[in-house]
Amino acid sequence: MNTVHFVFMGVTGCGKTTSAIDLQKHLNCPYAEGDEFHTQENRDKMGAGIPLTDEDRYPWLRNLRDWMSEQARAGEAYSIVTCSALKRQYRDILREAEGQTVFIHLAPPYEVNLERLIARKGHYMKAGMLDSQIAILEELQPDETGVRIDNPGSAEEVEAEMMEWVKGQGLIK
Repeated sequence: MNTVHFVFMGVTGCGKTTSAIDLQKHLNCPYAEGDEFHTQENRDKMGAGIPLTDEDRYPWLRNLRDWMSEQARAGEAYSIVTCSALKRQYRDILREAEGQTVFIHLAPPYEVNLERLIARKGHYMKAGMLDSQIAILEELQPDETGVRIDNPGSAEEVEAEMMEWVKGQGLIK
């Protein structure tokens, strides 16, 4: 059995956690909130509005990759991860996990994303970080398994589009 890892990617506030939880309800599988894999130093930097460097991100990405491989070794059919995965090189690290890695890039329009961030309370990522993340975002390439969902609608509408794609690709039974 080949584990399918669904990685919900995109800039802060795009809806990764909400969509990941929606898919988890369908698959009843392990789920890792990527933010929980950051070091405290990274959280402190982001909380202070300081963008992370690639060097800051590598241990975080390797931790997520290792968690994904653990799920595969445990015989899980699926796992779900939320991770910004903004650059190709970051996604390359995640693809090193045992199993198949599939990216679901949530990309609502800028204004929708910004409104969500402003409304969000108590999160270490501030609205000002959105522009720095957009500046480094590299879109999925044709050789990367995944989909870009730019639906500006409700969580239910995004979930419906996501589920249609996942099922259409034969990724879930």
